[in-house]
Amino acid sequence: MKVLKGILKDSLIYYQRLERDLIRRLGQLPKGSVKRREIKGRSYYYLQRREGSKVVHQYLGRKKPEALMKAVQERRQLRGELVKVRAALALLPKRKLQA
Repeated sequence: MKVLKGILKDSLIYYQRLERDLIRRLGQLPKGSVKRREIKGRSYYYLQRREGSKVVHQYLGRKKPEALMKAVQERRQLRGELVKVRAALALLPKRKLQA
């Protein structure tokens, strides 16, 4: 029984640390998505995100913002990982395990 409790405790610590690291990394990445608009045959790029109940469009320029698009994609992937980590945490006991 001690071995099982030790494994559960280690798992809890691992997933809590992973959740904290994912949240920290998500805080560094831009929110929203990159949108392209065609105006008079020219392409313009905007960062579209929510601020409260409003949708805000921030002008990025005419060049395709590859780095920003990559960061937005990374954020989307990390949010998916965070969902999985929180599901794993929900399965683990929250109270302190006695060895």
